[in-house]
Amino acid sequence: MSSISIIGLGNMAGALADRALAGGNAVEIIGRDSAKAKELAAALGGATVGTAGAAPAGDIVILAVPYASAAAVVSEYGDALHGKVIIDITNPVSPDFKGFVTPDGSSGAQEIAKAAPAGTHVVKAFNTLFSHVLAAGPVEGRPLDVFIAGDDEQAKARVSAFIESLGLRPMDTGQLPMARALENVALLQLGLVAHSVKHTNFFLGVSILS
Repeated sequence: MSSISIIGLGNMAGALADRALAGGNAVEIIGRDSAKAKELAAALGGATVGTAGAAPAGDIVILAVPYASAAAVVSEYGDALHGKVIIDITNPVSPDFKGFVTPDGSSGAQEIAKAAPAGTHVVKAFNTLFSHVLAAGPVEGRPLDVFIAGDDEQAKARVSAFIESLGLRPMDTGQLPMARALENVALLQLGLVAHSVKHTNFFLGVSILS
């Protein structure tokens, strides 16, 4: 099992922490509001509480913060992240939901990787799952697909093992530049919510026919 530090206190942080604990992983909750962090850890049961800005205890660090603050959070931790695997779950979607706030040809994950210290490996994952869908888990016996992208094969293997411990299915899409495609999938989902599905109780996955 894995040792996980989750930076953030929102719905995705809670859903990931809950599934991680159920999968037998060690989970540390970190947030700027220490009272809320303690409250979330207590509600989950079994999670510890870290100190914002201090070195995360987990070998895998999940950035469960808005994209707008993600690179700044990584920069703030600096060398404390050396040797860690960072999972970026953010979606750098523009306020009008028509594009992205990242530079042309880049992705949120690549921009976060630029802010990370040497020896840190960024893996994109979980950005195509709504928090309540993630919390609910497998649907009629079918595991949810978690698309991942990253440059380091060992880091992706560690993230894949963590995903499997959650009862989910990792689907490797390639190197980190593929994160832009995954962020476009999230944009596609928002388009579906707005124009056809009309709710967020769904997920996109792969059906292998042969």
